[in-house]
Amino acid sequence: MSLDRAMFRRGVGEAFPLFLTVVPFALVVGLAVVESGLNRLIGWSSSSIIFAGAAQLTVITLLGSGTAAAAAIAAGLVIQSRHLMYSAAMAPTFQKQPGWFRWLAPYALIDQMFALTVRQTDQAPDAFRSYYLGAMVVYVIGWNTTTALGMLVGPVVPDSWQLGFAIPLMFLALMVSGIDRWEKAFAAFAAAVATYLTIGLPNRAALIIGGVVGVVAGVAAERIRD
Repeated sequence: MSLDRAMFRRGVGEAFPLFLTVVPFALVVGLAVVESGLNRLIGWSSSSIIFAGAAQLTVITLLGSGTAAAAAIAAGLVIQSRHLMYSAAMAPTFQKQPGWFRWLAPYALIDQMFALTVRQTDQAPDAFRSYYLGAMVVYVIGWNTTTALGMLVGPVVPDSWQLGFAIPLMFLALMVSGIDRWEKAFAAFAAAVATYLTIGLPNRAALIIGGVVGVVAGVAAERIRD
């Protein structure tokens, strides 16, 4: 395996500051594991098995409330369906990579990883792979560590800290940092409006609808520009 050490270090260095915004979210997930009544080792292992904060929080919360496992898993899959769009966007870049990377890399293609690495797709394959692996190390190790920390300190954090509010703020900051053209702003606005108008639909279908509308709006805006 060829590793560009400079790009690997760059991946670590650029991922770490963005990971700090995830820490309150991880504490919330750790607290949810404790409050769910699930076996703590099993609950914590979901950090590695699911490796997606929103889906993990949903699955743990539903299982803790007595929801059937199949229903909880289905809800998690609906929430994570937006990752299909990340996969489609990264597929051309991943196709230039060796087989082991094509199997490993999608595991870590969460929101923050996509926001970081989609900007590196013009790099040479070795450089992109090294950057991706550096960022991936930060998130895989960091997420599993901080959710475990959340299980320890989450129960003693005062309710007045409102850690749950950090979750939408994290996603908002992530979205705003990626909007650098009017086409992206239009797509984000369209997705937000569609999600808001369909928020009452069951099984969190509004997330899928908002994502689809955002993609369609973005493609339309790109064609208008061209």
